[in-house]
Amino acid sequence: MKLDGRLVAASYRNELKSEIENIQNTKGIQPCLAVILVGDDPASQVYVGGKIKACQEVGILSMEFRFPVGVEKEKLQKKITELNEDPNVHGILVQLPLPHHLDESEVISWISPKKDVDGLTSENMGLFWRGQPRVVACTPLGVMKILEYYDLNVSGMKAVVVGRSNIVGKPMALLLQNAGATVSVCHSKTEDLKFYTQNADIVVAALGRPQFLKKEHFNKNALVVDVGMHRVISTGKLCGDVDPEGLEGWIKAITPVPGGVGPMTITMLLHNTLRLATLF
Repeated sequence: MKLDGRLVAASYRNELKSEIENIQNTKGIQPCLAVILVGDDPASQVYVGGKIKACQEVGILSMEFRFPVGVEKEKLQKKITELNEDPNVHGILVQLPLPHHLDESEVISWISPKKDVDGLTSENMGLFWRGQPRVVACTPLGVMKILEYYDLNVSGMKAVVVGRSNIVGKPMALLLQNAGATVSVCHSKTEDLKFYTQNADIVVAALGRPQFLKKEHFNKNALVVDVGMHRVISTGKLCGDVDPEGLEGWIKAITPVPGGVGPMTITMLLHNTLRLATLF
């Protein structure tokens, strides 16, 4: 079974659109997201374009600010400070990755925690780990919404998250744990990865290596969530961290690439923008 992220995203965006119309009519609030893009990375430009289009779809005002690849950090910081101080802007997103001369952690620290739609500032990460989240990282939250939509209760399951990044792996593990799963986090230093994945009821692949996990990594009837997104140079097609060959009829369900987690990541960005607009 394919867990269709596009279907889930469409359903959730309809709900968001209704909520946004309601707060506009009752409170006069127009949710607004400011997106900052540094450089001319083709993939980042596509991602930003998708986010701007999604904002328009649900009624969120979007603002886009583009800077050349060699922008001085002081100029970028000045713009973020201006957006922090603008009462009409509710969310700020800096598209990652950034050029090498800019430190991602430093740039993220410039964003006001009250406008941090990715949940990556120290304050928001701390609130999340304390169990009092203001916003939750978009991709892990999107995964949980997919599971919820398909009525896949992970309580009591053995879960494995492959990858330990701050933006996906770590928050994903905590969300699964909070939902009642027993969670193992695997990474590049894990010995005998198959031991963990073959014994898991649900595997979340977020390791950033194209088609690395194959049929032999999963037991029959496993749930597989593929967070990866890569473009195959020879064909131009997109693929994930999981090789789909031989999985049909073997595993219980999988999120396809494309059309799985990706649409939900953007949808949760909209969700977080609305949340910040109503919190402050």
